Amino acid sequence: MTVSIHFWRKNMTNIHVALPGLALKNPLMPASGTFGFGDVPAANKFDLNKLGAMVIKTTTPQATTGNPQPQIAVLDDGVLNSVGLTNPGVDAVISDKLTKFRKKYPELPIMASVGGDDEAGYVEVARKLSASGLVNTLEINVSCPNVARGGMSFGVHPDVIEDLTKKIKDVVNIPIYVKLTPNVTDIVEIAKAAQAGGADGISMINTVLGMEIDLKSRKPVLGHNMGGFSGHAIKPIAIRMIAQVHQAVDLPIIGMGGIETAEDVVEFFLAGASAVAVGTAHFHDALACPHIAQALPDLLKKLHVDDINDLVGQVEFN
Repeated sequence: MTVSIHFWRKNMTNIHVALPGLALKNPLMPASGTFGFGDVPAANKFDLNKLGAMVIKTTTPQATTGNPQPQIAVLDDGVLNSVGLTNPGVDAVISDKLTKFRKKYPELPIMASVGGDDEAGYVEVARKLSASGLVNTLEINVSCPNVARGGMSFGVHPDVIEDLTKKIKDVVNIPIYVKLTPNVTDIVEIAKAAQAGGADGISMINTVLGMEIDLKSRKPVLGHNMGGFSGHAIKPIAIRMIAQVHQAVDLPIIGMGGIETAEDVVEFFLAGASAVAVGTAHFHDALACPHIAQALPDLLKKLHVDDINDLVGQVEFN
């Protein structure tokens, strides 16, 4: 029996991933906002313990109701959204949302997403979430294209990113991941600023700023006019940017942007990601994360890969 068990373990394909603050049974997590605070219908479709980690919706200092309706437009090749940072505020998130979720899922790694209108707001939210003891890591959302203040306005300035990262690191006791916007001229410069500020990791990419116009009304289809475009169509942009950043900084990357299949996950790892987040795919498959995680081992075996971690950054450039 001992020999059989040893043989079985030796021939297993490993999809476990270890990142700062996160011990993941598989590299899959929902992108921030996808499953709300674990309190939306999509989060009740399966046992969330099947995830590598849970990422909650972005939290701000005070409650906010988001942008005007309509907030979502499903297109042929992706989704436009201008939901904004709708949430009940950090105190309510901690006392109600996170407390309930942690009680239901005591072992599941949780990443909380931090937002704000200014540096003080970001620091306040980060400090409170860290002090709550309910989350394992923080994702600093400096890249949301759907808010009038904060969000992407922070994410396009390297000096602001570095300073904000430093200030947050000074008040938290858990790892932080800075979420980068693709809506910049040089994403490597932004990533280097996050590293200089003391970030423990990077999340990328957030949605690409876009707009769709209704021909009959001649008006944008979103109430906020513009919004974040996501889905499989932006995957080449995400792959390119992750590859660039992986070569330039020494930080683990949580990759996202159009992931729908196990093959997509492998491609993200080859580009330089160490874990991935899935968002828009849930519009077509509510169980996208567990389905992809289930398919990964067989795909890795076909590719003669024993450990998914061995793929990180192994793209062979021409």
